[in-house]
Amino acid sequence: MMQPVYIILAGVGCVVGGYLIRVFIDILAERSAQQVKERILEEARHKAEQIRKEMELEAKQLIIQRREDFEQDVREARKELRLTERRLEKRQDGLDEKENLLEKKEKFLETGEKNVAEKRRQLINREEQLRQLEEKKRQELYRISRLSREEAEKMVQETIREEVENECTEMINRHVAQAGRKARQVARRMLTDSIQRCAAETTSEATVCTVQLPSDDLKGRIIGREGRNIRCFEKAVGVDVIVDDTPGVVVLSCFDSVRREIARLSMERLVADGRIHPGRIEDIVEQATKSIEQTINETGEEVCYQMDQSKIPDPLKRLLGRLKFRTSFGQNVLAHSMQVCELAGLLAGEMGLDVALARRCGLLHDIGKALDHQHEGSHAALGAEEAQRRGESPIVVNAIAAHHEEVAAESIYAGLLIAADTISASRPGARRETLERYVKRLERLENLATQHGGVRRAYAIQAGREVRVLVDASRMHDEEAARLSNSIAREIEEELQYPGEITVTVIRETRFQEIAH
Repeated sequence: MMQPVYIILAGVGCVVGGYLIRVFIDILAERSAQQVKERILEEARHKAEQIRKEMELEAKQLIIQRREDFEQDVREARKELRLTERRLEKRQDGLDEKENLLEKKEKFLETGEKNVAEKRRQLINREEQLRQLEEKKRQELYRISRLSREEAEKMVQETIREEVENECTEMINRHVAQAGRKARQVARRMLTDSIQRCAAETTSEATVCTVQLPSDDLKGRIIGREGRNIRCFEKAVGVDVIVDDTPGVVVLSCFDSVRREIARLSMERLVADGRIHPGRIEDIVEQATKSIEQTINETGEEVCYQMDQSKIPDPLKRLLGRLKFRTSFGQNVLAHSMQVCELAGLLAGEMGLDVALARRCGLLHDIGKALDHQHEGSHAALGAEEAQRRGESPIVVNAIAAHHEEVAAESIYAGLLIAADTISASRPGARRETLERYVKRLERLENLATQHGGVRRAYAIQAGREVRVLVDASRMHDEEAARLSNSIAREIEEELQYPGEITVTVIRETRFQEIAH
C-alpha cells in the first residue's frame, strides 16, 4: 500500500520538479532575452547617439561652410562696392576737373574774343590811318615828281619787274646748280658702273690681258682639232680666248678680273708645259683656281695686317683680296682702298676722332666692287649690305653706303670717307690714261667753252678737272655769265666721258686804270 503512494509522490515530485525546472528555464530564457533586448537597445542607443553626433557634426560643418561662403560673398560684395565707389569718386573728380577746365576755356575764349574784337577794331583804325597816309604820300609824290598816276604806276611796275627778274634768275640758277650737282652725281655713278661692267670700247684696256707665246705654232695647239681645246678652255675658265694674226700673242677677254687672272695663269702654265688637251686643260685650270684662291686669301690677310685691321671677318678679307685683280679707270681698287684707309685715318687723327674706326671705313668702302659682277646694284649699296651681313657697326655700314652720296651721311666718319675717297681718286696720276687721250680731252674741254658767244679764252687746268672761262664784260652781264657756266657744264656732261667731276668757272671782270703824273 505504501509503494503506490511513494510512486505517486515520486511522480508528483517529478512533475513538480519538472515544472519547477521548466519555470526556472523559462525564467533563465526570459532573463537571457531581457539581456539580449537590453544589449540590442543599448547598441541601438549607442548607434543612435553616434548618428546623432555625426549629424550634428555635419550640420555644424555645413553651417560653418555656409557661413564662410556667406562671409566671402559679403566680402566680395563689399570689395566690389568699394571699387564702384572709387570709380564713381574718380569719375566725379574727372567731371569736376573737366567742368573747371571748361569754365577756364570759356573764360579764355571770352577774353580771346574780346581781345580779337579789340585788335580787329585797332586794325580797322590802323588800316584807315594807313590808307590816309598812303593817299597823302601819293599826292605828295605826284606833287614832287610831277608825274601822272599812270606814269608813276608804269615806273613802279618796271622797277618791280626788273627786281623780280633778277630774283627769279638767282633762284633759277641756285636750283639749277643744286639739281645739276645731284644729277651729275647720279649720272657719274651710273656711267662709272656701266663703263666698268659693260662698255667694251671704254673698258677694253681693263677687261683684256695678253699671254706671250714662244712661237706661233702654239696657236694651232691652243685651238686644237676642230677647236676642241679652245672650247674646253673657255668653258672651264669662263673667258673669251681671241687667237688672231697678232704674232706671238693670245688675248684673253672677260669682265670678271678674277676669272681673267685664272685664265692668264692657266694659259701661261699650259704654254710652258706644252701638253695642251682637254684633260690637261681641266687639271691646269683647277690648279690655277686653287692658286688664285690662295693668293686672294693671303692678300686679304696681309692687307688687314698692314692696315692694322686684323679683326675684320674672313669673308670681308676675302673680298679685299679679290680687289687686287680689280681696276677702276686704270687705278687698282685694292691700292686705292689702302690709300683711302690711310687718308681717312690721318684726317680722323687731325680731328681727334677714332682713327681705327675711320681706317676700317676707308679699307672696306669699295668691297662692293668685288661683288658687282654677280649682283645687281651699285658697289656702295652692295658693300654696305655685305658689311651689315657680316656684323659691321652701323657707322661703317653707313659710311660705305654714303661714300658716293647715294644715301645721306649719318656720321662724321662718312664725310671723312667721302673726302678721302675723292682725294685718292683725284690726285694727279691716280687714274691713268694715254697722253693722246689726255690731250684730246683737254682740247675738247676748251673748244666746248670757246664756242659760246662772248667768251674770250678758255683754259683747262688741274689735269682737266677745271675749266676757267674768261668772258667779255662789255658783252655779258653777271646773270648771263651764270647761265653760261651752267650751259657749259651741261654740254660737258652730255658730250664727254671723264672720271670724277669737272668744275666750270666763268670769270667776268671790268678793270679801270688811270695813270697819275
